[in-house]
Amino acid sequence: MTDHASALPPATDHAPALPPVTDRAAFEAEIDKLRVREKAHTREGDAIAAARRRLPMVEVDGGLELTGPDGPTTLLDAFEGRRQLLAYYFMWHPGHPAAEQCEGCTWCASQVRELSYLHSRDITYAVLCQGPYEQSRRYRDFMGWDMPWYSALPSLERLLVGRHVGMMHLVSYLRDGDRVFETWWTTLRGVEQMDNSYRLMDLTAYGRQELWEDSPEGWPQGQGEPAEDIRLRTDGRPIPHWPRLAAGHSDDLG
Repeated sequence: MTDHASALPPATDHAPALPPVTDRAAFEAEIDKLRVREKAHTREGDAIAAARRRLPMVEVDGGLELTGPDGPTTLLDAFEGRRQLLAYYFMWHPGHPAAEQCEGCTWCASQVRELSYLHSRDITYAVLCQGPYEQSRRYRDFMGWDMPWYSALPSLERLLVGRHVGMMHLVSYLRDGDRVFETWWTTLRGVEQMDNSYRLMDLTAYGRQELWEDSPEGWPQGQGEPAEDIRLRTDGRPIPHWPRLAAGHSDDLG
């Protein structure tokens, strides 16, 4: 049986190239040089986060309607009584089967599993799907996710005012009593801040193995599916589907 859970094979039948071999002293010298840049990158990330904490905020109607497990609810209710809310706006292709749902959003949502650390800082994390609740909830159940899940369809245009509805977004909200404010948002590669798989890949010799990367000649950089420069699908599905199907989970969205 094909191991669908693995990534796509390299685009060549030949063994990939290897980094040059050196002795321990020369290896550590190169690590030390790179470490200077890594520490500068960390400090710049800290400085950007500090600037993010100083951004102004804009008020949002906390009564905007969402759909949850018990029917209509509100953005304010999605805070679950906590002070802050991080909401991921999951893209959705209405009427399409599970295999054709967004591989990028499947990747993002798969990264956020343990919520107790967020809760300890008075933060709720929730997915606000851009599709119908019942259909998208079945997708969540197929994937084995247990984060709070809502449909944002009733209020999507107002929640993402001035932005591209239908695209992945990550939005931060702050609650002051019954008043709700938006404090920051991002989209496209900005949502990589949710990720750990890519972060770990970036630490390896071959990296993410995607076409856009600046890698040495002969490094594996497999083609995506369909032809694109990222590798989040294999054999016609988002990569995390295969172990769920192998475990007998149903991907019927109803």
